[in-house]
Amino acid sequence: MKEHYIGLDWAQKNMAVARMEAGSSKVHTIDVPASLKDLQLYLSRLKGKRTLTLEETTTSQWLYTELREWVDELIVCDPHRNRLLSEGAKTDRIDAEKLVRLLKAGLLKPVYHSGDKFIYLRKVVSGYQDVIEAGVRAKNQRSALMRAVGRDRRDQDLDGEHESFVLSGIDDGIEHFESQRLRYRKCFEGLRKQYALIGNLETIPGIGLIGAVKIAAIVVDARRFATDGRYWSYCGLVKLEMTSGGVVYGRRQPRFCRTLKCVYMTAALSVIRTDEGPLKQYYLHLLTSKGRNSSQARKALARKIASLSLAVAKNGQKFDPGRLRCSDT
Repeated sequence: MKEHYIGLDWAQKNMAVARMEAGSSKVHTIDVPASLKDLQLYLSRLKGKRTLTLEETTTSQWLYTELREWVDELIVCDPHRNRLLSEGAKTDRIDAEKLVRLLKAGLLKPVYHSGDKFIYLRKVVSGYQDVIEAGVRAKNQRSALMRAVGRDRRDQDLDGEHESFVLSGIDDGIEHFESQRLRYRKCFEGLRKQYALIGNLETIPGIGLIGAVKIAAIVVDARRFATDGRYWSYCGLVKLEMTSGGVVYGRRQPRFCRTLKCVYMTAALSVIRTDEGPLKQYYLHLLTSKGRNSSQARKALARKIASLSLAVAKNGQKFDPGRLRCSDT
């Protein structure tokens, strides 16, 4: 049976498709106007096992959904790892040829994609993040404007005509932000009823409704993280050692999901400030018995909360505080 390796470089107006066969070093490439139907027809005519790769872009989830049934394996790869594509001349045809060579050599790092219903949550969370960022930016603009004229940021009006004009526009933006924030909040409350995972995650101290929705949306399938350590790395809660000749010469921060890191670090801070349960006792245990400083203990607590959320996502059950001991490390 023939085995085909296919590299796809998709653009709005054209697509480049490079193909190699097992046991051959020859690359067959086409560069034609972008057409999903033509691409599906091309794939259907290939007899044998078909492995397709494309880079992670804004269109990758759509392409994954539309093409996964037309191939035996579809790999959406991490563009940050494909340094070869940035060398030499750069065209769609050249990029597709480099992609297929990397695919055949097994040098691509996959990016998780799924056609699961949880993917819808990612779009909602992405929209919510955009709204929050716009709202924070508007409030910062308002504070800066007030400071520039020596007024308190809580004042409702200004004396100058031009300053009042600018302030009015900013306040309209803030009012729109608050209405959108409430709109998303109602959406999240509806999602809680649809997805049991969100309600289960909310039972973990420090993780509220919004944090639970973010975790469910980004993790999707908890089984893709074989160990807690891999999940911590994905969340940016650990650093990776750099060694040479058996000597550790430093640590570096891996590429990570900033949203999840924010969720868990915020959850840890919430536990420290308001909780009196076993997680708070775990934090105090790190300070008193383990000799950790407050920053180290908070990050360790964030890792503990991350592990608990991963366990909840895997077993489909609510958090049981009775099973957690303050001495757990």
